[in-house]
Amino acid sequence: MAAFLAFVTRHTTLHHLFHSTKKPIFYSTITTKKPQNPFPLDFPTNSNHKNLIHHSILLKKYGYPSSQIPDFLTKNEFLLQFSTPKVEKSIKIVSSLNPSKDFLVSLVNDCPSVLEYEFMQKWEKFVDKVKGSCISSIAIKHVLEVCRRFDLGPDDVFRCVDCLKGLGLSGDSVGKVLEGFPSVIMMNQGVICRNVAFFEDIGIEREDLFRIIRLYPGVLAFGVENKLKPLFEEFEGLGFSLDMVNNELVRDPRVLELEPGELSHCLRMLRSLKCRVGIKEDIFREGAFRAGYELKLRVGCLRKYGLTHRDAFTVLWKEPRAIVYDIKDIENKVDFLIQTMKCDILCLVDAPEYLGVNFEKQILPRFNVIERLRSMGGIADEQMGLRSLIKPSRLRFYNLYVKPYPECEKIYGRYTEVGGNRSKHPVGMWKIFKPQKFEQSKEDIMLIRSYMEKLNCKRL
Repeated sequence: MAAFLAFVTRHTTLHHLFHSTKKPIFYSTITTKKPQNPFPLDFPTNSNHKNLIHHSILLKKYGYPSSQIPDFLTKNEFLLQFSTPKVEKSIKIVSSLNPSKDFLVSLVNDCPSVLEYEFMQKWEKFVDKVKGSCISSIAIKHVLEVCRRFDLGPDDVFRCVDCLKGLGLSGDSVGKVLEGFPSVIMMNQGVICRNVAFFEDIGIEREDLFRIIRLYPGVLAFGVENKLKPLFEEFEGLGFSLDMVNNELVRDPRVLELEPGELSHCLRMLRSLKCRVGIKEDIFREGAFRAGYELKLRVGCLRKYGLTHRDAFTVLWKEPRAIVYDIKDIENKVDFLIQTMKCDILCLVDAPEYLGVNFEKQILPRFNVIERLRSMGGIADEQMGLRSLIKPSRLRFYNLYVKPYPECEKIYGRYTEVGGNRSKHPVGMWKIFKPQKFEQSKEDIMLIRSYMEKLNCKRL
């Protein structure tokens, strides 16, 4: 019986293998798919990841958010090549520079390679010197990032600090320089001294110069021959006196961000504006130099959002009111255009008037009305572009999109008065020159009454 069952089983298996329409399965060649790892910390156990658990516990111990540890170690697998004791030593050195947990987390997130012990070991001897200086925590963070990126040490940092203090900068000013322009530690001391000497030669007082460096430390990076001299020669060629330029420089050191030839281009554009006299007077109210610089700032603002240099000038030439408005106002309008209205930045080239109208009184109410009509199916997306939203006058927009839909009256707000209760005629002259009223006393009333009685008696 057992032999019979074995024969039947063997025969059935062979029949299935050779006569089945499906491809035979050979279990020796099957490749099983590895199940997905349900735990983010369960990396394959190899030499590169053997310190994973220890690193995770260590980071959590020093205040790193536990929810971010898996993603952090996944992105920075090179950290797993460092031994856990050395990583802990690096963290202790960083904490000795600044004990704040937020400082450690921010530094490790922005520059995780600072956890390499061979790098941080160089700073161990300078902990007390850093604490004794006036360098802020932000400056320490930026300096460590630059030093790690360019393989610099604390000797390079304090050599630069001594150079800046030797020029007369205070400890607070040196901290501001390292905070705003940490790459200064890579510069040659001779270049820094030449820049300072140039500003002193053109007549800037030493106190004003230190203020400029404090507010805009990047001025130390400008070359004298290839940037500063050509720029000031251009200012002189445009007719601006050196005293006036120095005053503008002290007022806003970012003036030095102008490239040679840029101010000339801005002034040519401003002089070619075709707009109302009042707008042009507002643009040049503080002088031609300031007007050109303000135009440069707004061009830079638009270029930040993706417009080309040519398109930015075109938008501002067509809508010069934007030159008078605050940059923050322009940024709010562009952010609303891109994020809320879901329009492309190039729409400004077709409808530059968008930057010139009031946001609260015109843009926002009209956008809310159009969104309401779209939700009702009363208007299609293709029918309403940015130009169609901004170009119509208030009365025309009311008649087209608000008046036929009573539910849009409240959305449009107080501007519904434009269409409904608009007075047709000006106030008459008889209302303006109305005679003055006087109160009547009892004596006046008695006199009038006696006068009227006398008139009645005469008639009789």
